[in-house]
Amino acid sequence: MVAVTSPASLRSPFFQRTRSTRTSIRSSSLASSSSMEERQSHPRRVVVCGGGVIGVCTAYFLAKKGASVTLVEKSSVACAASGKAGGFLALDWCDGQPLSALARASFDLHRLLAQELDGPRAYGYRPLTTLSLSVTESPDPPPSGSTPSGTSNAVPDWVDGLVQKPRTIGTPATTAQVHPQLFVRALISKAVENYGVEVVIGKLERVEVEGGRVASAVLEGGRVIDSDAVVLALGPWSCKLELLSSLFRVYGLKAHSIVLEPKEPDAITAHALFLGYYSSQGGKPLDPEVYPRPTGEVYVCGMSAEAEVPDDPEQIVGNPESIRVLKRVAGTVSSHLREGEAEVKAEQACFLPCTDDGVPVIGELPGIAGCYVATGHNCWGILNGPATGAAMAELVLDGRASIVDLTRFSPARFVGRRKGLV
Repeated sequence: MVAVTSPASLRSPFFQRTRSTRTSIRSSSLASSSSMEERQSHPRRVVVCGGGVIGVCTAYFLAKKGASVTLVEKSSVACAASGKAGGFLALDWCDGQPLSALARASFDLHRLLAQELDGPRAYGYRPLTTLSLSVTESPDPPPSGSTPSGTSNAVPDWVDGLVQKPRTIGTPATTAQVHPQLFVRALISKAVENYGVEVVIGKLERVEVEGGRVASAVLEGGRVIDSDAVVLALGPWSCKLELLSSLFRVYGLKAHSIVLEPKEPDAITAHALFLGYYSSQGGKPLDPEVYPRPTGEVYVCGMSAEAEVPDDPEQIVGNPESIRVLKRVAGTVSSHLREGEAEVKAEQACFLPCTDDGVPVIGELPGIAGCYVATGHNCWGILNGPATGAAMAELVLDGRASIVDLTRFSPARFVGRRKGLV
């Protein structure tokens, strides 16, 4: 069992006290007339559109702060990138970049959530060591279980391919992991059971605006959900909603992955691998990643390229050649992951939501009071989901975010730009 620490600086306001039902939240708001007046002056009914990690984290923290939350998802919760990602977490890998404060706050929130939700058992939360390696593909791979000469003691025994330049780039204090789909579904279950979040399966058609303020979310088929605020956490599908695409561009980076189950899962230690992979056929090196999971599975990803985002997340399939390359990478890195030694549990692809300036879009849309967006997190969505959700909850209900400064992420930065690019 992993010991989980709880930094005091992040205990308030989200982790001070757990309220078990919506009734107790509403009852507590009757404690004083000033509290009631304060709540009436801020949105209470919030519709969150998008059932990925950003939408679910936002719904969770909104409801925990007392909002009446409806989560709208057109397919199923965590069915796309939030269910098919690697789930890698890093404390300081974004230092020196706009994401630095967000990433650090979110890494610590992951620790707190793991404590609250029994993350090690429920969704495979664990700190781990992270290595950078150069791996060269050989037409004659070493026999199973062999250890290449000159291999550093830092390299675990199960990594028995032709490895060079091993380097530790993360320790259990600075890197960790979750199983992303299990994490997101554990969080939405908690939100539904303890804080009364309603999950609606349906496709957002439009946001109704009256007098410059959000009035409702309208779903395909005509259902209208009245709301004081709407949060658009649509990931790569942000590009499909004119309200957003008219202001900024979000494009999809199609990333491939496979999930393997080795015959000897106990031989695979908690080491994440970031590879420089040199094919025997030459060419530029690839940069795949390998994440063993406490479930006994091993996740291997890479082979990313911009592509058209389909309307339905269930329509996404991997490119067969990309999948073949990832299988070859796995077998080159470790004899435990070769064909015949490991069962292929999944061959998949997902779309990562990216912005033109490489920075997520988080904040209230200019000119539409009560309409918020949270998207464009690229490969750091699982890491930055909790802090994004917590900050959005503060912004929507309190008028400003205190957990992290959202100024750099504001959609207002795109005003006047888009028209010039079209």
